[in-house]
Amino acid sequence: MKIVIAGGYQAADYIIKKFKTTSNKLIVINESREVAQYLTKSNQIPVFYGEPYKYFVLEEANVEDADIFVALSKIDTDNYISCLLAKKVFNVKKCICIVNNPKNVDVFRDLGIDSVVSSTQLLATSVMNESSLEDLIKTMSLEDEKIVLTEVVMKATYEIVNKRIADINFPKTGNISCIYRKPSVIIPNGSTIILPKDKLLVVTTPNHQKEVLAFIQKSK
Repeated sequence: MKIVIAGGYQAADYIIKKFKTTSNKLIVINESREVAQYLTKSNQIPVFYGEPYKYFVLEEANVEDADIFVALSKIDTDNYISCLLAKKVFNVKKCICIVNNPKNVDVFRDLGIDSVVSSTQLLATSVMNESSLEDLIKTMSLEDEKIVLTEVVMKATYEIVNKRIADINFPKTGNISCIYRKPSVIIPNGSTIILPKDKLLVVTTPNHQKEVLAFIQKSK
């Protein structure tokens, strides 16, 4: 497949490594010279420096007839314009657009973008799947307070390691939204056992972050 990765930093690096195979042709474009240099060095592939929402940049990068175009820039409108240009002018088959504002998901879809992804929306869905309605309301109804997503790597010395989530009495002020257990991502439930080296993605509010982290990292 011919895949275009436009913008982004860590997400771009991750996607490049996932799709860097002999069967895929990767075209990487980045508006930051520093990031472009990093991606080149990290992945040993050429990276086009320039704003992917500009016609001449996409033309120079030869995105014509690409199978997938992924827009990862921080600015939602830049991603939208990049995708629209790729699809309407360069005949890209499928465009995937990342947005920071979840309100733009439906708007961008209605405007013709094939797939629109909001990390905030995915996070909220994960919270809903793993929380009771009562807990969800208590967490999400706090005005002017934002959700914090924290990544914690499990050590064998932690008290909660090698135990089921149902048995650890996890604080109600936080939620384990997912577990990365290389090479898999697990959506946990009560019967999920936390193992050493698991990477937990934990959802809390800013006021409760330290409390939840202290519970997770408590030693045996």
